[in-house]
Amino acid sequence: MRKIDLIVLHCSATRADRCYTEYDLITDHLRRGGGSGAGYHYYIRKDGSIKSLRPVDKSGAHARGYNAHSIGVCNEGGLDTNGHSCDTRTTFQKHSLRVMVILLLKEYPGSRVVGHRDLSPDLNHNGEIEPEEWIKECPCFDAATILQEPPPPNPAYL
Repeated sequence: MRKIDLIVLHCSATRADRCYTEYDLITDHLRRGGGSGAGYHYYIRKDGSIKSLRPVDKSGAHARGYNAHSIGVCNEGGLDTNGHSCDTRTTFQKHSLRVMVILLLKEYPGSRVVGHRDLSPDLNHNGEIEPEEWIKECPCFDAATILQEPPPPNPAYL
């Protein structure tokens, strides 16, 4: 088994008013040269369903330079209806993502949870990755504080 010390959260960079299935995601990755399907290990749909796309014991193809020791979790969405970066997670996604992160941290204790944007280079070398340094805005929310946020309401009771 490979050593995991990083959980990287992503978004699919698709509009909130459009459906983007796991099959769409895999097809697009293959089209861009991802020879072994989707680069993420897990994909969380807007309805909160979690799709397993790649075995965890296999390195991902989601964050260059970090794939060997990370797990990639992608959320459907990330763009508003006009195509601008935005946290478009549904209550269902927030619930599923929280559960997924808790389970992954239990399985891989000591791992750090980051957004793809947090892996951008520190261009001004101040020890902090600031918004103006982000290569991507993905995932449009602060991944490091996801477990500090109050839990979303249980979608089963909405």
